[in-house]
Amino acid sequence: MADDVRSHLRSGVVIPAHPLALTAGRRLDERRQRALTRYYLDAGAGGLAVAVHTTQFAIREAKHGLHEPVLALAAETARESVARRARPLVMVAGIVGRTSQAVAEATMARALGYHVGLLSLGALPEAPDGELIAHCRAVADVMPLFGFYLQPAVGGRVLGYRFWRAFAEIENVWAVKIAPFDRYRTLDAVRGIAESGRDDIALYTGNDDSIVGDLVTPFPVTVNGGDATRRIVGGLLGQWAVWTRTAVALLERAKLARDGSVAEELLRDGAALTDANAAIFDARNSFAGCIPGIHEVLRRQGLLAGTWCLDEREVLSPGQSTEIDRVIGAHPFLTDDDFVAEHLDSWLA
Repeated sequence: MADDVRSHLRSGVVIPAHPLALTAGRRLDERRQRALTRYYLDAGAGGLAVAVHTTQFAIREAKHGLHEPVLALAAETARESVARRARPLVMVAGIVGRTSQAVAEATMARALGYHVGLLSLGALPEAPDGELIAHCRAVADVMPLFGFYLQPAVGGRVLGYRFWRAFAEIENVWAVKIAPFDRYRTLDAVRGIAESGRDDIALYTGNDDSIVGDLVTPFPVTVNGGDATRRIVGGLLGQWAVWTRTAVALLERAKLARDGSVAEELLRDGAALTDANAAIFDARNSFAGCIPGIHEVLRRQGLLAGTWCLDEREVLSPGQSTEIDRVIGAHPFLTDDDFVAEHLDSWLA
């Protein structure tokens, strides 16, 4: 079973970062939370990432008590979907905190049926590489790891070539999400992993500002003294929490392009997606409205009832809704509104 899931992950799939559906009273809206999971799976996503940044890290706070319930609800809904229509699926659980917390979170996620843990290192902002690797090994003893290079603007830290070279030597690493939103740091991660000699670690883009560029680029690396290339095979993305049906089609187009010349149309669509992401993720305001921006698109489609976040201060930035209007009008081919409208009632049932 584990080999099948890992092979599926290595093939390159769309993994949306699962948002949190709340009522106006900021309580879990189980009906709409299930509807989101059903949407992603029916749209063709190959996996789900839950309890990650897009799900809101605050679910772990005792006053909300949502960490285990949200993980369990997604796992249960996914199992129901797979039971109706057999298909490969990788369930990714976000893992945060210092070592004791991270190990406890991994233990819970594994018990709930998650396959791999997306390990954030934001709780260790000053730790040297040796301490970071020891932390990662402790979590890897509990469940396979999906490494995570999270951009500093939303709680990540800088991780250099030496870290990724050492990280790739942890046997239980299955994949890495590369999301520094920085081309230099992206190259550091790819090079470090490649030069470890590991070719069984699946590389995933989390660079929402360069999705297509990442998916079609053959990254030049040196392996065992010789020239080689490495590919980013799929994406685990907050951007793919919206318009997921078209994201699945986009990934398939990118895979086809790897066998020949990259079509100008694909690069054009990639630029359009970056433009849309700037609006949805609120790039002009240092991503302050990124989660409400995702919620706003889903609200317009009827999947969410509102844009509410656990933190009442986390709202759309001034002008952000207008920017979302603009990119939808400019790039309607990125949306999947018709698909959502066709299936919404069944997802909400």
